[in-house]
Amino acid sequence: MKLLSFTAVTAAGLLLLGSLVQPAAAHETSAQAGSLLSQGKPVTASSSEGAGTPATAAVDGDPGTRWSSTFADPQWLQVDLGATATIDQVVLQWEAAYATGYRIEVSADGTQWNQVYSTTTGHGGTETLPVSGSGRYVRFYGTQRVGGYGYSLWEFKVYGTPGTGGPPPGSGTVRVAGSQGNWQLLVNNAPWTVKGLTWGPPATEAAQRLPELKSIGVNTVRTWGTDASSKPLFDAAAANGMRVVAGYWLQPGGGPGSGGCVNYVTDTNYKTTMLGEIQRWTTEYKDNQGVLLWDVGNESVLGLQNCFSGAELEQQRIAYATFVNDAAKAIHAIDPNHPVTSTDAWTGAWPYFKQYSPDLDLLAVNSYGHVCQVKQDWINGGYTKPYILTESGPAGEWEVPNDANGVPNQPTDLQKRDGYTQAWNCIIGHTGVALGATLFHYGSENDFGAVWFNLTPGNEKSPAWYAVRQAYGGASGGNTAPVITAMNLSRTTDVPAGGTITVNVAVSDPDGDALTHEFKVGGKYIDGSGALVTTPSSGNGPFTVTVPQRLGVWKLYDYVRDGHGNVGIETRSFRVVAPPVSGTNVARGKPATASSYQQVGDGAPYPPSNVTDGNATTRWASDWSDPQWVQVDLGQVTSFDRIQLIWEPAYARAYRIEVSDDGNSWRQLYSTADGNGDVDDLGVAGSGRYVRLTGTQRGTGFGYSLYEFGVYKQ
Repeated sequence: MKLLSFTAVTAAGLLLLGSLVQPAAAHETSAQAGSLLSQGKPVTASSSEGAGTPATAAVDGDPGTRWSSTFADPQWLQVDLGATATIDQVVLQWEAAYATGYRIEVSADGTQWNQVYSTTTGHGGTETLPVSGSGRYVRFYGTQRVGGYGYSLWEFKVYGTPGTGGPPPGSGTVRVAGSQGNWQLLVNNAPWTVKGLTWGPPATEAAQRLPELKSIGVNTVRTWGTDASSKPLFDAAAANGMRVVAGYWLQPGGGPGSGGCVNYVTDTNYKTTMLGEIQRWTTEYKDNQGVLLWDVGNESVLGLQNCFSGAELEQQRIAYATFVNDAAKAIHAIDPNHPVTSTDAWTGAWPYFKQYSPDLDLLAVNSYGHVCQVKQDWINGGYTKPYILTESGPAGEWEVPNDANGVPNQPTDLQKRDGYTQAWNCIIGHTGVALGATLFHYGSENDFGAVWFNLTPGNEKSPAWYAVRQAYGGASGGNTAPVITAMNLSRTTDVPAGGTITVNVAVSDPDGDALTHEFKVGGKYIDGSGALVTTPSSGNGPFTVTVPQRLGVWKLYDYVRDGHGNVGIETRSFRVVAPPVSGTNVARGKPATASSYQQVGDGAPYPPSNVTDGNATTRWASDWSDPQWVQVDLGQVTSFDRIQLIWEPAYARAYRIEVSDDGNSWRQLYSTADGNGDVDDLGVAGSGRYVRLTGTQRGTGFGYSLYEFGVYKQ
């Protein structure tokens, strides 16, 4: 069951009960109680039941909103008062799911805790607790729930005398301090190791999502663009004591395959426009305490190779790095309190920044399979600035060998998990130089790329999520993800279209949960689509899985779920081929003619002879109009029993099969008006010297395109 499902259960049951015990308007503070210190302050929790019951709801002053935890012990909720304060009273306003056993603790640093109250006989409702202590952080720590649900608080109120030791309002000073090989990042003069993730969800979801990340040790998120939509993310980060590496996107961002080719040597208009945008949003957000640093550009030094080559490419890279330096100067003039960096996809970009971007405060790099070489690259390059890792994780699609089907061999679920751990360990191993990392990626995406990298595909926690939690020192315990150790397909290189394969999966669950399997297929290597689609399956292991009709290399994904919001996903490739046809293909190698064929364009020409060459990778393609035909000359009148058409994506919606003894008079053997492409295996018997396919309605805006036109005789 997904976490969101818990919310649905609560809506049906607990909320009804909760309406009977909402906080009364009774007097809840004594005469000795000091000021209310907790309302609106940053708050984190060990868990949240769902997006509708975040930790922030417990300190928002609204008696109709609440925090609720997952259904397990122990759980905690803590508020950061911003500075050390004297605490004299805590008020707990419970929803129906209350604690019978709990304690109240205070801490100066959020690490070492002192108990100021405990009970094993909590009664719910409104509990007003006299306490005596001091600290910046105040925590409720639940050890025993009243029922089978979690802990649920309408309000968590802390009273006392405020302190003055915290940073003044509006200050958010971040700086790189230290000397060669002994640097650190300081936030309000306190050391800050970047323990981060790249940010994928809408900024409007940050208030609900960041407490979860805070609970697993994340203190930083990274974005690629900054504009008017960024404010909720900055605000939520500040409210949770977190920070944002705020990106500024520049063309051609994204490294290999990126779009947009700007001429940094001559395009003054683009540079002026982008510099204006950078200045605009830096001015807008410079005083927001959610900002950690500014990151100008992403992988453009590498990406420029898609636009230029030779000496011109070198000049473009120099001009780009010079523009990055202009942006850094402009940012510093507006905001002297936050460092500036620039990210690229390889350490090979660093020499450009070293020579042409001296105003950058630190370096940054995206590195995956080669992340453990970054330290040595920094040493070899003689650099005099520290760096952060702005993307990393397991080896990427561009870094792994191909499998038997000629497509990148995706790391297993466990290899991906270990990839995050390795990346983090290699970075923190460069003490005094590497200042932390924002690993890739946190989001709700659930497609080809998300399964390869995302920690929470479809909002479900993968083994990699738990690896990052452990690396960052987050709260341990709780239910964890299924562990898949093997996945084998009965056929991988020659699966008949529309047929089935047997799939064996070796999987265990650390918590002994009952597991379910959902199989999906993805055609990214066929048509570039990242979408994953559920495919029919049966059995309880081994499984019988139906494959698509369309020819080519597919990926099969097994989603293994434990019913507690966790998922393990394993994937293997398989190649779909035309179903074998018994008998002899009497059209093989015979002459073929057509009404037209495509003679120019990418890969052209596409002559009709390709449909009888026995090669399922060559094709005939017609002009883009109706009707069109292609015919085979069998050499003499020949009887046959079956026809197989192997379509390229430009298929026929409506067509007919005809035969002729002389090429003039034709007899119709078959027709359809609902063709769907892929492979048409037709049990059509007839005889004739000529066999013709006539298309009368195209299935796409292109022409008709056929890989093979097989005519079979038993």
